[in-house]
Amino acid sequence: MSDATLHATTQDPDDFAVQIADQVESFLVAVGEVAKGDEPDSAVPFLLLEVSQLLLAGGRLGAHEDIVPDERYEPDTGPDADVDELRENLARLLDPVDVYSEVFDPYEPRKAPVPARLSDDLADVITDLRHGMAHYRAGRTTEALWWWQFSYFSNWGPTASAALRALQSVLIHVRLNQPLEELDGLDTDQPGMGDETLEFEAGRVMQEEIAGPLGLQQG
Repeated sequence: MSDATLHATTQDPDDFAVQIADQVESFLVAVGEVAKGDEPDSAVPFLLLEVSQLLLAGGRLGAHEDIVPDERYEPDTGPDADVDELRENLARLLDPVDVYSEVFDPYEPRKAPVPARLSDDLADVITDLRHGMAHYRAGRTTEALWWWQFSYFSNWGPTASAALRALQSVLIHVRLNQPLEELDGLDTDQPGMGDETLEFEAGRVMQEEIAGPLGLQQG
């Protein structure tokens, strides 16, 4: 067992829960503010920073020993809050770099990358985090940690990691003056399209559009 893992498993669980909850809450608030669109020029770099900080919390959860909930069955937290408005706001804000291509699992051979959307990714991550936060605010600390750890492995961890790579790629292309190629403009929302049809989807990613609506001008 590494020193980092040993530290994660021996520290005060209440302190650990507070720290993770603080990082989760910070992400939820920050992305909500970005989605309002008040500062579109800084949307991509700000999201890069927030996702990076969230994944630090995810790394700590991943290094921690398995968290076992207090109850055999998960208590009902009620319906998850609707994220459609946030998703739509992020999609408008991030167009034309919302759609990108992603390798779902680097250890699972695939013919080609699959399409993904940053707006979908961020909304899905927020849904998972809010679910755990509902447990935390209800005083079910262990249940919250269990959910955040479980969903880190099963969904929000890989999803946030993919979003981080996409956000980082946008900044790399702009800062290094490397124009992004315009790829086949298939829409991920078109009915009847499976992975094989959508495998080359990467959206309308044009350098001049990125430097315009997203305000990522070189300094």
